[in-house]
Amino acid sequence: MRKLPPVNEALFEIYTDEVPGLLRELAHTPALARLKDVGMNCGLEYTSFPLYCDLKPYSRYDHSVGVAYIIWHFTRDIRQALAGLFHDISTPVFAHVVDFLNGDHLTQESTEEKTEKMIRESKEIMAVLDREGISVAEVADYHQYPVADNPSGRLSADRLEYTLGNFLNFHTGTLEDCVRFYRDLTVGTNEYGEPELVFHDLENARSFAEKALVNSVIYSQDEDRYAMEYLAGILRKAMNRRVLNYEDLWTTEPEVIARLKSDPEILREWEKFGGFSRVEKSAEKQTGDGWLKIDAKRRYIDPYTEGYGRISEGLAEMKEKIDGYRNLSYDYYLKGY
Repeated sequence: MRKLPPVNEALFEIYTDEVPGLLRELAHTPALARLKDVGMNCGLEYTSFPLYCDLKPYSRYDHSVGVAYIIWHFTRDIRQALAGLFHDISTPVFAHVVDFLNGDHLTQESTEEKTEKMIRESKEIMAVLDREGISVAEVADYHQYPVADNPSGRLSADRLEYTLGNFLNFHTGTLEDCVRFYRDLTVGTNEYGEPELVFHDLENARSFAEKALVNSVIYSQDEDRYAMEYLAGILRKAMNRRVLNYEDLWTTEPEVIARLKSDPEILREWEKFGGFSRVEKSAEKQTGDGWLKIDAKRRYIDPYTEGYGRISEGLAEMKEKIDGYRNLSYDYYLKGY
């Protein structure tokens, strides 16, 4: 039982004024309900880093429902909306930490191959899809729908949902900002002749891009990268000690944490992880215990405005800010305390 409402609960009423019964039905299946116990913040909420200590709950379930609502609002296409609902169904515990575990944190695609498998293995989901005449191929890969997902830098329903949710959670934007941005969006045609969520108003696009860039810095900051790499190491050690097996990562975070705490050696590592409140940085090579060098996936949004184009192409200040973020160097060593 949550002590606080999810951070994006207030956004659900903004995302759509109509929710199809089919979407509601599938959102309550066990395979999706599992995501209520998989967080959006990749284990950082279990640390003592100040930025993450007072966050409201934000689960992969809440995000997935939000993405589906956004897609439905803009397309009225149930298959696209369901692809958005299912897009994180294969997300493991601690989310992108498992990409670090798999050596894939720069592309973050290592767990997506399980999406179709998890849909097919859910008898509840398959019963509904068969009843409605919807094929798995139509809903198992949201990459096929540009409004749902598109190449890095463009604006999709997926990026929009977690950006607005994190505006509220990290206090980089207000609910009023979220409403203003959302109501200014439409499905337009971008410079590649493809559908994309685009802004009507240039100032809204500029403000959105600037605030989203603040989030981008948070997603790749030292504390974030260090904690995920360190937690990946804990999971690796737990599997080596047979405290966990790989498939356990597709259960829930409370279940996995209980297993980690059951082993005295892993428990000490977990408690050390939970106590992290700051990181030390060194430009010199460090080989001691706990020192890590970690590159970052650079996620940003360069929105498109109708009749204007990409914000970075017309506003020199935004191009400079985006390029500055894309060119950040992470060529140094970190240690958590």
